[in-house]
Amino acid sequence: MEYMIKKLDIDILRAAGVSEDDIKHCVKVAEKALEIAERTDAKVDMELVGRGALFHDLGKAKTHEIEHGKIGAEMGKALGLPQAITDIMEKHIRGGMTEPEAVGLGLPVKDYTLNRLEERVVIYADRLVDIITDGIVDIAGDELEAERRFEEILRSEPKYGKNEITLQRYLGYHCEIQGLIKR
Repeated sequence: MEYMIKKLDIDILRAAGVSEDDIKHCVKVAEKALEIAERTDAKVDMELVGRGALFHDLGKAKTHEIEHGKIGAEMGKALGLPQAITDIMEKHIRGGMTEPEAVGLGLPVKDYTLNRLEERVVIYADRLVDIITDGIVDIAGDELEAERRFEEILRSEPKYGKNEITLQRYLGYHCEIQGLIKR
């Protein structure tokens, strides 16, 4: 199924109070997630990838702290967004944490593990967009440089890998998704 980002969804972000910078980030993540999903051989729900990526940071309308995923999911439910999208919003923090990790960060006791490929594509795209936007790679027309250097960047820049558990989770997503990409 062909999916394109809808102005109506961007308007929802804006109306909720998401800053223009955060909206720009969300749009870039949606575009990157859709582009990655399109390059795979996997059966992927493109609307879930696109809308999940677009709304993943809705909670930043209220806070930029770690609980923005939980807050965003609550906001998304109030807006009538589908459960699969609010799941992405809630679980995207640290790339999908286990229950003990969540407790350690002061989040509600819950397993935030990413179970669907679409969730993992969104998280992978989010990390890639951060790397690209921050200028960590000189993309000069080749954003794939961030994918080629993903492991090196995450290992050398703690900001992106966060901690060893999160780093290993992100590297696992990278390997999985790269393995699905058509060559």
